[in-house]
Amino acid sequence: MTRRVYIGVAVLLAIACVLPFVVSNYRTFQLTLVLVYAIALLGLNILTGYNGQISLGHGAFYAIGAYSAAVLMDRLGAPYWATLPAAGAVCLVAGFLFGLPALRLEGLYLALATFALGVSMPQLLKYHHLEKWTGGVQGIVIAKPEPPFGLPINPDQWLYLFTLAVAVVMFVLGWNLLRGRVGRALIAIRDQHIAAEAMGINSALYKSLAFGVSAMYTGIAGALGAIAVQYVAPDSFTIFLSLVFLVGIVVGGLASISGALYGALFIQFVPNVADEISKAAPWAIFGLFLIGFVYLMPAGVAGAVRMLLLRLWGKSAK
Repeated sequence: MTRRVYIGVAVLLAIACVLPFVVSNYRTFQLTLVLVYAIALLGLNILTGYNGQISLGHGAFYAIGAYSAAVLMDRLGAPYWATLPAAGAVCLVAGFLFGLPALRLEGLYLALATFALGVSMPQLLKYHHLEKWTGGVQGIVIAKPEPPFGLPINPDQWLYLFTLAVAVVMFVLGWNLLRGRVGRALIAIRDQHIAAEAMGINSALYKSLAFGVSAMYTGIAGALGAIAVQYVAPDSFTIFLSLVFLVGIVVGGLASISGALYGALFIQFVPNVADEISKAAPWAIFGLFLIGFVYLMPAGVAGAVRMLLLRLWGKSAK
């Protein structure tokens, strides 16, 4: 089965590399955002799916990453690729520090604390003492990077391929992290934290680490999103963004690495489909889609795909 998985992943990567050359620039831009959201959803899934800590404020870390990239590019003239590790480092520290006091909170209380973070972030970005850096309500406009080395592709295609490379790296790192000792510790804390502590697992350290790593992933996604959209403004990072991220990991599949990609496809394309079906009430259609997915696929899209593949492999083995 492992060999088949590797072959399937290789085929999907080959298809992903070809896509920007067979679709329009607008579709390429949409697919770039899918990869961006997939990285953010993987980060949130590390925290919520694998460690059991509910976050309703991850849009705040996405905003921090986006503004880190925008400020570095616009104010300091940093190259776009250098903003990714910087945004990741800033969000890693911010997430770890937020995770320390959050250790005293669990369940709905933790959700409420993260909700407060998500609600307050747009107002903090509008704070007049920070306008010199954040641009206030006007935000910051940044330039789209040009292809390097004179490559015969347009900027949209290059940005897609660059984002795809970053996404592959982040998913491989996430896979290694979650399939190793750290991942097992996170799952043990999620399932039975008292038993985990009795086995010698430092619950406080791993919970704070989960917050930090999760925020780092989301911050890198925010930086890539800012570069793709070429604009950041406080009202782009409302609490609705955090709720959409939570919807993405539930639809894609909790505690599933591949679920991040399925969830990203859902939150990027389903609203567009809903808008085409009904111009008057697109979010009502979106809600119906969401209810349908949750009802028909209680384990998320990743769970449904896994069951389908197991059945197909079972039949082929017979």
